Amino acid sequence: MHAVSLQAPYLDTAADQLCFSLDLTERPALAEREVSVGGLAVRLRLLGASHQVFAGPVRETVACLPEAVRGLPATHTRWLAGWTYDFSAATECLGPEEFSARVADALSRANEAEHSLCGVFPGSPEAVTAVVVEACGKRSGAGLAWRTWHSYPQDGHIVSTYSRLEAR
Repeated sequence: MHAVSLQAPYLDTAADQLCFSLDLTERPALAEREVSVGGLAVRLRLLGASHQVFAGPVRETVACLPEAVRGLPATHTRWLAGWTYDFSAATECLGPEEFSARVADALSRANEAEHSLCGVFPGSPEAVTAVVVEACGKRSGAGLAWRTWHSYPQDGHIVSTYSRLEAR
């Protein structure tokens, strides 16, 4: 899927303003795509403040949320009825050339993936939020994983996350 040009101001002002939640309802979305991966309905949602992924029992939100504690956990695990959910996040500060290469790589991954949603915010072709989801899992159970990238061209930060949801 090719990147969507988002018709809204880029609201994420800095990577360290991102928050993580598994308990939020839908936020207003700038773009949304529903796909079926590994037999699960998955909703990929781009917000004015990053992303939401709804898959099975998971409602993952990574966004700038004024009412939430700032910062993303390096790792987080939650056991849900019949499922195990794992999340990890990393923030990197890159020089201009490496930043551009990493944004291009994220865009390429999103464009080549069967199940993805990617948005480019006005003002910079490198202000990007991308989500790519794919089936995975053990032979005995269903599962899926998704990666996201959030880029901040004003200061060279890229936040990448990896989430995995597996049936137990």
